[in-house]
Amino acid sequence: MKTQKLNFRFHNPNTAEAAAGYILDILIEANKAKLEQAVQTAASSFEQQIRIQKSRSA
Repeated sequence: MKTQKLNFRFHNPNTAEAAAGYILDILIEANKAKLEQAVQTAASSFEQQIRIQKSRSA
């Protein structure tokens, strides 16, 4: 008996920009903890560099 190959088609009534926005929101929410950690690390690194520059110029 021959098996039939399944063929799925999805209809997306949204524009490409809207669909990209939805996907971006989902990915940001999924990686929110990583994003917050990266921002904290970057901010503390920047603050540390500013302190070093101030101590050298003083």
